[in-house]
Amino acid sequence: MKHAKQTNQAPAALPAEVRPGQSIELLKELHILTRDGKLNQDSRRKLKQVYHLYNFIEPLLKDVLEEKGSVSLVDHGAGKSYLGFILYDLFFKGLQEGSHIYGIETREELVSKSTELAARLGFGGMSFLPLSVAESTTSGMLPPTIDIVTALHACNTATDDAIDFALKKKARHMVLVPCCQAEVATVLRKNKGRDLGRSALTEIWRHPIHTREFGSQVTNVLRCLQLEAHGYQVTVTELVGWEHSMKNELIVATYKNLPRRRPTERLQEVMAELGLDEMKQRFYTPVEANQAD
Repeated sequence: MKHAKQTNQAPAALPAEVRPGQSIELLKELHILTRDGKLNQDSRRKLKQVYHLYNFIEPLLKDVLEEKGSVSLVDHGAGKSYLGFILYDLFFKGLQEGSHIYGIETREELVSKSTELAARLGFGGMSFLPLSVAESTTSGMLPPTIDIVTALHACNTATDDAIDFALKKKARHMVLVPCCQAEVATVLRKNKGRDLGRSALTEIWRHPIHTREFGSQVTNVLRCLQLEAHGYQVTVTELVGWEHSMKNELIVATYKNLPRRRPTERLQEVMAELGLDEMKQRFYTPVEANQAD
């Protein structure tokens, strides 16, 4: 006599990369997991990058939470809010009321989809606002102070707008992965004819490809000096291996009320040496910097 075929199968084991307690529904909604709970190569790389970034941000969240009992975070250029949702799922959903994540994104369709997903998952401490980074700085929909500001692959000047937002919101921590910065390169290119005979250093950006790459490098140097001129301690490292992404520089800044005079002077000297004085408003320093120390 043949036995009846067993129809009740145990649920498939989750991929080893998925952290314990992670919402499986969320990972499927973000298309990181397939419908049957699997990871393809592209989503495995994406999940690895988000978790790696989480490892940088988690200590900052704990730092604020320990002091205040709550924590607020703004994610600029949120896109589909992969980072925000993962942060909420792994850290925020277990917190008391008062902690909140704000996703800032200009594309209203993405804001609507993220809002709907947060409601469906019961992530009540998440809000999504259809604003540019610059608009969010003066928006009444955000609180006057924010604890942590993130901006991942915010293109060109959007990273600088995120820094401006964080400075004006008195953020304790910033986590930045700059992308496609072209403004400094444009100024270098515009002034190239005037500056070529001024110094041998101009050979660094004489050729167009070098103008682009050097401009990108200098942009992040200026950002770091600006943050230090505002009293922040700055660390620069790789986010992931270069084989995964060329937009790979991770800048983490923590406010420590450090001496401001030297980085302020260095910032001004670098801009003067490279013919970037017209960008002083972009990389501004506090008025009180010259009286500090």
